[in-house]
Amino acid sequence: MNKENGFGYIKRQSPIHALTGTTKLLMTFITSVAVMITYDTRFLFGVIILAGILFSVSKIQFSDIKAVIIFIAVIMIFNCIAIYLFSPEEGVRIYGTRHEILRISARYAITLEQLFYMLNVVLKYFSILPLALLFMTTTEPSEFASSLNRIGMSYKIAYSVALALRYIPDIQRDFHEIGQAQQARGIDMSKKVKLPQRMKNASAILLPLVFSSLSRIDVISNAMELRGFGKHKKRTWYRAKEFKGVDLAVIAICIGLFVVSLSLNYINGGRFYNPFV
Repeated sequence: MNKENGFGYIKRQSPIHALTGTTKLLMTFITSVAVMITYDTRFLFGVIILAGILFSVSKIQFSDIKAVIIFIAVIMIFNCIAIYLFSPEEGVRIYGTRHEILRISARYAITLEQLFYMLNVVLKYFSILPLALLFMTTTEPSEFASSLNRIGMSYKIAYSVALALRYIPDIQRDFHEIGQAQQARGIDMSKKVKLPQRMKNASAILLPLVFSSLSRIDVISNAMELRGFGKHKKRTWYRAKEFKGVDLAVIAICIGLFVVSLSLNYINGGRFYNPFV
């Protein structure tokens, strides 16, 4: 990925990029499962720190994924608001104690338990999503497809996923180019126009974008058919990498995190770490 391509693979020379796609896929999957089965705040903070270290090692800059991080942050804010509006006493129910900070109304009050619960929800986002972003930004699409195929997925489906990932930057580029062409024709989509009018003007991009996408799909499908794609049950991968010692070590660490997560559930007597007892 680069500035003009938008979200996707970012080519760098780093130890994370050198890992096989299968290793990074298993790392993301195993660690995500470990995070999902626990609400232990200490464990979640640990995973966040680990994700930060991995990002630093991968040489992925914040500016490369800034738009995605902002989008995720907005989603988290709305999620926390929704949790409080629909279940303002969820933290009290989970932790079994009540430390009220502020009474808003008969139904709504701010409690330490509710704030702590919502903190854990936010930590879960920041534990899982950075790893997913790291996987997406350090794994070349063809290598990703070979990883899916290696863990048992049909190579036809794996190749479809790779094509979809490659196609995202093309759609973004086409959207930008079509938007500039429409603005040259007098359809203003800048901040000078009010939001409803801007959204209406943006709809003028959709039809040309759909037609250009259908045209590209037709070209790709014809090229694949001419090359006999799908004729054989198996295929080799140009971008596939062989496992090395560091790959096995990374997988072992992820399995260790999973075991720690299960152990914490046993130690805490459930999924939730309770600092109020």
